[in-house]
Amino acid sequence: MRAWLDSGRVCGDADSDRPAYSIAVPPPNVTGALHMGHALNGTIQDALIRWHRMAGYEAEWICGTDHAGIATQAVVEKTLMREEGVSRRDLGREAFTERVWSWKAEYGGRIIDQYQRLGCTLDYSRERFTMDEGYAKAVLKVFVDLYEKGYVFRDTYMVNWDPGLHSAISDLEVENREVTDTLVSIAYPLAGGDGEVVVATVRPETMLGDTAVAVSPDDPRYADLVGRTVVLPLVGREIPIIADEHVDPAFGTGALKVTPAHDPNDFEIARRHGLPAVQVIGEAGRMTDDAPAPYRGLTPAECAERVVADLRDQGLLRGEEPYTHTVPFSHRSGARIEPLLSLQWFCDMTRLAEPAIRAVEDGRVRFVPETWGRVYLNWMGEIRPWCLSRQLWWGHQLPVWYRGDEVHVGTEPPEGEGWERDPDVLDTWFSSALWPFATLGWPERTPELRKFYPTNVLSTAREIIFLWVARMVMMGLEYLGEVPFRDVYIHSVVQAPDGRRMSKSLGTGIDPLDVVETDGADALRFGLLLMTSTQDVRFSMDRVRQGRQLVTKLWNATRLVVERGGHAGGGAVPQTVADRWMASRLDQAVEQGARMVEAYEFSAFADLLYHLIFDEYCDWYLELLKAGEATPEVAGAVLEQVLALAHPVIPFVTEECWSRLPGCDGLMLTHAPARAVGGRDPEAEDRVGALQEVVGALRAFRADHEIGPRAPLVVAIDADRDVAVPEAALAAL
Repeated sequence: MRAWLDSGRVCGDADSDRPAYSIAVPPPNVTGALHMGHALNGTIQDALIRWHRMAGYEAEWICGTDHAGIATQAVVEKTLMREEGVSRRDLGREAFTERVWSWKAEYGGRIIDQYQRLGCTLDYSRERFTMDEGYAKAVLKVFVDLYEKGYVFRDTYMVNWDPGLHSAISDLEVENREVTDTLVSIAYPLAGGDGEVVVATVRPETMLGDTAVAVSPDDPRYADLVGRTVVLPLVGREIPIIADEHVDPAFGTGALKVTPAHDPNDFEIARRHGLPAVQVIGEAGRMTDDAPAPYRGLTPAECAERVVADLRDQGLLRGEEPYTHTVPFSHRSGARIEPLLSLQWFCDMTRLAEPAIRAVEDGRVRFVPETWGRVYLNWMGEIRPWCLSRQLWWGHQLPVWYRGDEVHVGTEPPEGEGWERDPDVLDTWFSSALWPFATLGWPERTPELRKFYPTNVLSTAREIIFLWVARMVMMGLEYLGEVPFRDVYIHSVVQAPDGRRMSKSLGTGIDPLDVVETDGADALRFGLLLMTSTQDVRFSMDRVRQGRQLVTKLWNATRLVVERGGHAGGGAVPQTVADRWMASRLDQAVEQGARMVEAYEFSAFADLLYHLIFDEYCDWYLELLKAGEATPEVAGAVLEQVLALAHPVIPFVTEECWSRLPGCDGLMLTHAPARAVGGRDPEAEDRVGALQEVVGALRAFRADHEIGPRAPLVVAIDADRDVAVPEAALAAL
């Protein structure tokens, strides 16, 4: 690895006249350690970079890490509490952020070091961090610019509120869990005293903030009630009965309580009908003063229990039954998410989304597999405002200052006294959206930016198509007028062998570095590519061991060829039928391999390498070499191209084997695999194919009759094709 880094070729030359090929690594969190998803994606990207570097491109694999606001703050807070017994509030913001920077300096580079152990040839010399001074300049510039364009605004809107972190969080930090709650049916008396409407809910505490009851306009049961009012139990205020298409008449009683401040669907209903929002759960995770006095200050769970008891006492409870459903929880704090109306900074995405939609529709951005392009377009067509602000201390602090009713948004503080800066920071994904160009020096027009933007491909997982991929497309088009990448390759999610997600907490995690220790980086890389597909895959140690067998086979093959006098020299001309056959098989493999790499068919490429090296080159051609039916010089020339073809997947062993060939130095810096001299040779393939059929039949005969491999057989061959090799060679096989 050190020789590759010291060569200087892993650092793309912005002044080179070679065509550019670039990839921006999805920046791992500074809190992170290498997991199997990183290992797979790192292998994919490294294979692409090595392939194109060998093909003569000026290859740049942009390296860096993300500050990961929520995750990093949480890790440092837990460390402080565990080791010193102090919270961030005990320290204060300035001292706490200093601690985070110290933590980042000590631990933030772990995953980058681990990438090197995997053999990843990122451009480590230009490593970027999303809170570097230059990067921060780009982030603030974009925020201010979007504000001045009218895209960024401050408003009260529905957010995912994490009561544990006391912050709004993004969808990525939310995980849905299946829970069983109690579905309670509640009678809402009609204001005229002539009946009731029954609604069902699993969150009875939120009924204190109801501002309407909604029914379907097509539901005949409630046709005569639309426009009337009901009396909200326990509160006493009258709320209207409205008709809205969102209501499913077949669900429950067909009547829906509308709580605009605590449910995103109800919020949209309220906007359509001009309903007020009453927030009865606050950001502290307690019932607010807008709730009736008996419930103020209670937790939502405590309030729910008291509400049900009070409804029962008043004779308004119509039913209770278990109800299993999915509920959002914070991935970071573990707290149950509260959908809340909150005063936050947002970005209107509609105008940014339009050109990003066109870019996929007209093919400037291509998804592989293409089905993810349709998923992208469906989401973009229904895009909502993006909540940009987070109630954290670690991150890019909003460039916003307040003085009374005055608001200043700018890259520099306002002049004058009395201004206070907004304490919130930007969502991590805002800074990440600039990654493909801010890492290259934007807003300056650097040589690196001119050479390596746009990048060629983004390899990533499906769960961040909306959070990251779409936003990078939007920002790239908005600020550079070009898409940030041509292709988006969505790789598999690697599951545990039993099909569950890999997780340390579940005990299903497998540390890729443990596999590297036992089986080697090449074996892990090969195994991961062999098992990957367009679907989620279960991790298979059998595939890794297959890679280890391949590495051993290739190493032994190299020793044999060198001992037999084989040497590098791509111009060696095939002399025998076996030479011609092997050259023909190599020619086809090089052609197919190039097509597979360009199509991101990594499993097929790994399988091709396995059969070319293990079966055709080692088990057949080298056996024919031992029998005197192949030429050492050609064996060396073929081995040279085999090593070049396999290098992007198994770089360590191929580089070491290459160094054993006379006259060879530095495989990574050499060339792409070349088509064989003479090209395809159907006659030789047919003749050796006949031999393979004969040998296969003999081996099957031995197995069927339990005849040992050393027992002599007298064989008469009656074939309508010319068998390629004489009896001596056949006996050797």
